Amino acid sequence: MFTSAQPIYPVSGIREIERKLIPSARPPLMERAGRAAAEDAVRLIMDRPGAILIACGPGNNGGDGFVMARQLRQAGREVIVAFANQPTTLPPEAAKAHADFILAGGSTVSDLPSAPANGWALVVDAIFGIGLKRPPEGRFATWINTLNAQRVPRMALDVPSGLDADTGRPLGPCFRATHTTTFIALKPGLLTLDGPDHCGEISVQRIEIDAPAWVPAMGFHIRSSLFRDRLSGRPRNTHKGLYGDAGVLGGATGMAGAALLAGRAALMLGAGRVFVGLLDPGAPTVDTNHPELMLRNAAALPDHLTALAAGPGLGTDADARQLLSAAIESDCPLLLDADALNIVSGDDKLAQTLSERDGITLLTPHPAEGARLLGITTQEVQHDRLAAALALARKYRSLVVLKGAGSIIATPDGRWFINNTGHPGMATAGMGDVLSGLALSLLAQGWPAEPALIASVHLHGAAADRLAREGVGPVGLTASEVIDAARGVFNGWMVEAARERH
Repeated sequence: MFTSAQPIYPVSGIREIERKLIPSARPPLMERAGRAAAEDAVRLIMDRPGAILIACGPGNNGGDGFVMARQLRQAGREVIVAFANQPTTLPPEAAKAHADFILAGGSTVSDLPSAPANGWALVVDAIFGIGLKRPPEGRFATWINTLNAQRVPRMALDVPSGLDADTGRPLGPCFRATHTTTFIALKPGLLTLDGPDHCGEISVQRIEIDAPAWVPAMGFHIRSSLFRDRLSGRPRNTHKGLYGDAGVLGGATGMAGAALLAGRAALMLGAGRVFVGLLDPGAPTVDTNHPELMLRNAAALPDHLTALAAGPGLGTDADARQLLSAAIESDCPLLLDADALNIVSGDDKLAQTLSERDGITLLTPHPAEGARLLGITTQEVQHDRLAAALALARKYRSLVVLKGAGSIIATPDGRWFINNTGHPGMATAGMGDVLSGLALSLLAQGWPAEPALIASVHLHGAAADRLAREGVGPVGLTASEVIDAARGVFNGWMVEAARERH
């Protein structure tokens, strides 16, 4: 269950690894990549007869395609290769791959042929690789659109053509793969923004390269192995005082539900006691669904909380600002979300105080909140989500999760993690409040800040995934339903961790 977290490299990191290895690599990296892609293709269409179409571009990605085509022909598959350029214009390695393919009996056509009567068994995008930084144009744009229209398995080599491998941003016409075989290591653009919608199922082929041995990784794909050591069982001789006093500050008029969701999530993930401070003077004094929660006026939260989450339904009036300012000036481990982030973004003095605080600080913005905190537009944040998350972590000296498709966790010292649990059904009211409560609970129980944030983000999505598998959602999934599922997933992790230790 606890598979290792895979390293992620931006394009610059992959290029550095290639630069160090290419001169001495035997067999060459292109040969390894094409062979690995062919093996993935065989597994993908083992029971699917018919011809394979491979569209090769003018660079080294096309060279990978030529090697793949040669390998598939040698395996007895019918392969049609479309290649529109002159072989003499190819880079040296790709030119050799083309020559080897021709020498082995292969041939190319200058444009995409019509699909056979029974359709292609597989279409392969080997047009552009990880270095593309401009929109595909002309013939290649047409090819991408034609390939996308094929209702068959669609495979991309390294990265779907037209997708920025660093950001996950489509640069123009972009191949939509059902499967992507990527080489050496994961790239950020495969995992965040629009990357997951264009990559389909991802296969990482390391091609006999231990990437971290050549270039240390700063980014990792989140797996539960990152926090496995924290998943220890509780002793029988125990009491609630050992598991922290968690506080939630929020719940202005009309928004008490946000604070209650956060409090319920903290309770259900095991915090010893949970206090919910509500700003709404007419707020309930008891949560009839979860009477274990201790509800009170926001100004009456205990002074010595183990951890505090501020922001769910907080509002932005003068009382909210005063209470938030006091929370930031305290040394209590602090998570800021929603309106707390909006208040900070509009108050330079408070933002400065936040960036200078000595206590543990976690920020959980969505892209629009992140943009306000950085003083830029939401579009600029989404243009490069990784850069934005790292900038937030540096500016506020905090651990940050930039929420969205492929949520990114960034640390002030420049490390980062990308999470891919969860699904589109989570795009609904209250989900962020639940995430805040999960992270708050782990902080209150004494988890260090980094594993607490990583685990809560991963758990949040994993709980929604479990519900979808069980037929609850994805469409119509509610935040409340995720809370119970998160408890189940978390306890499952605990059981599995105990089993592995024994």
